[in-house]
Amino acid sequence: MNKQMLALMQRRAELQARIATQREQVAAAAMRWQAPLALADKGLAAIRFLRSNPVLVAAVVAVIAIRRRNVAGMLTAGWRMWRWYKSAVSFSAKIASRSHH
Repeated sequence: MNKQMLALMQRRAELQARIATQREQVAAAAMRWQAPLALADKGLAAIRFLRSNPVLVAAVVAVIAIRRRNVAGMLTAGWRMWRWYKSAVSFSAKIASRSHH
């Protein structure tokens, strides 16, 4: 084997080792960003939901205005209503999918 071929093989091995290290670094960075990006996804889903359901938002605001709770109470009530609504939508989707099969 000539010197040029040997040098190329050695360079290739060095590059492959460097690529493996970079892959590990990218995987570690992706793991660090996974939770924040998942939270951002949920936030965007909530915003899309609120934009597509203005009547529901108005009803919630009206209930809050009528009850005049403190901020923590309003947030708790809002969170409970959000979860209830999401579970109701999920349940109705399951029933709908079963009736189509």
